[in-house]
Amino acid sequence: MTGTLRIVVAGDEPDMLGFYQTMLSGLGHDVVAMARNGQQLVDLTLRHSRDLIITDIRMPERDGLNAVREITLQKPVAAIVVSAHTDNEYIEQAAHNCILAYLVKPIRAADLGPAIILARQRFREFQALQQQADNLRQTLEDREIIERAKGILMDRSRVSEKDAFLRLRKLSNDRNEKLVDIARTIVTAEAAFVRESVVS
Repeated sequence: MTGTLRIVVAGDEPDMLGFYQTMLSGLGHDVVAMARNGQQLVDLTLRHSRDLIITDIRMPERDGLNAVREITLQKPVAAIVVSAHTDNEYIEQAAHNCILAYLVKPIRAADLGPAIILARQRFREFQALQQQADNLRQTLEDREIIERAKGILMDRSRVSEKDAFLRLRKLSNDRNEKLVDIARTIVTAEAAFVRESVVS
């Protein structure tokens, strides 16, 4: 079960927007905004708190894929596209723009329910992978800072790599600060010292 979702819908057909309103409410979700073109979709989605976008591809001013691309660059969101077309070009574009489900018109409530569940599940998986990537990137950055701080201590205090690390860890424990924060302080202080030496 997905629970109640806040959904922004978009399409240039009033009947389709009315369909979304009725069907999504029947499925237990809240339609928080309805856009009639691609630019409205961008503006309304960024203005409202939302869990999901459902948008037609072909719309005035800007197509749905382009709009979703701009939105996800600012803040990732689960998205489903709806189209009367099954052209491979559209499907390939959707696949490369974080579209998590592709529905072909005419659609029914029976189509929407499973698509929403699938899109939400895929989005959670995407978020988990993104978090893992962010954690790995941060770990590598932290390790680099710690290595630089060790090098500074080894150079300044003429100690071994092991002793330099032990000094960092002792400072971390004594000050009750993270090891990387202690390392960052040392690296920053060294950079300031080098700049001062150059100026002098």
